[in-house]
Amino acid sequence: MKKIKYGVIGLGWFGEKHCEALAGQPNVELHSFCTRNPARLAEVGKTFGVTRLHTNYDAMLADPELDAVSVVTMWDQHTAPTLAALRAGKHVFLEKPMASSVADCDAIVAAARQAQGFLMVGHICRFNPRYAAAKQEIAAGKIGKIVSLYARRNLPAAVGAQVLPKIGPIIGDGVHDTDLMLWYTGAKIVSAYAQTVNIRNFKNPDLGWTMYRFDSGAVGVLEDNWCLPDSTAFQIDERMEINGTEGSIYIHDTHPNFSIVDKTGWHSPDTTYWPLLHGVRSGALREELAYFVNCVAQGTRPTVITAEESREAVRACLAAEESAATGKVVYV
Repeated sequence: MKKIKYGVIGLGWFGEKHCEALAGQPNVELHSFCTRNPARLAEVGKTFGVTRLHTNYDAMLADPELDAVSVVTMWDQHTAPTLAALRAGKHVFLEKPMASSVADCDAIVAAARQAQGFLMVGHICRFNPRYAAAKQEIAAGKIGKIVSLYARRNLPAAVGAQVLPKIGPIIGDGVHDTDLMLWYTGAKIVSAYAQTVNIRNFKNPDLGWTMYRFDSGAVGVLEDNWCLPDSTAFQIDERMEINGTEGSIYIHDTHPNFSIVDKTGWHSPDTTYWPLLHGVRSGALREELAYFVNCVAQGTRPTVITAEESREAVRACLAAEESAATGKVVYV
């Protein structure tokens, strides 16, 4: 079996999750790492036995042995390393949100169309078996024409406090459900209206509610609250309802499918996105990275999510953020 020589750019918390998920795949060799923090670089390199360590991604991408990379930097720092990797002929897995502006998304889409390597944006929910099953049922016509969708993706305040200085809840988490709504309806979002509430005076508001109108006539509503009480037993309160002319679909993930009660209280850990299974980082993260790696190995362009689809989710979420800032409906 030919091993894909794989690099990771960005070694924060989620960059390390990428390393763990990739390390458990038989057709992957963790080849090189890049981050600007030398101490962090040495730490993660030692953990995974990787010796090709870089603080400059151009030096990393110059290595002809390297086949593919994950770009797991902060969302407003996605564009430059992604464009550089595509120019270098590498296959690129880019974490969501694709970029922090539609113009940057356009640049990435244009580069991907011309590139030798493949680009895939990491919309992990498309690899959650519940959301994937919903897509199958919708495609089979089981619920008729979709007329409304509601999604909620809420987090404890402590998690929000770590992220809100960098990104807001509508684009940070709402991009997941915006993408799912676009995927399910096959329609375009024509307008967005949103309201936010800033409770703790971070750079970004603690919560946002968004309403979309689709060109099919459907309405979608997003609830993204990053300030649930810290005593909340679960890491995420995630639900979706999809209503059609002939039926409905209900998704409830990841609580309460697994709970632990110990001397410190009640806990409901993640069992869907990146759980450890027999010592290997598994779940939807592993599945989407495995899909990408197999596409690279087989020379087959990824189709579960396209760059153009990912751009439209960003476009809609940024319109919603503009609406919240202005108090007006924003037409997309």
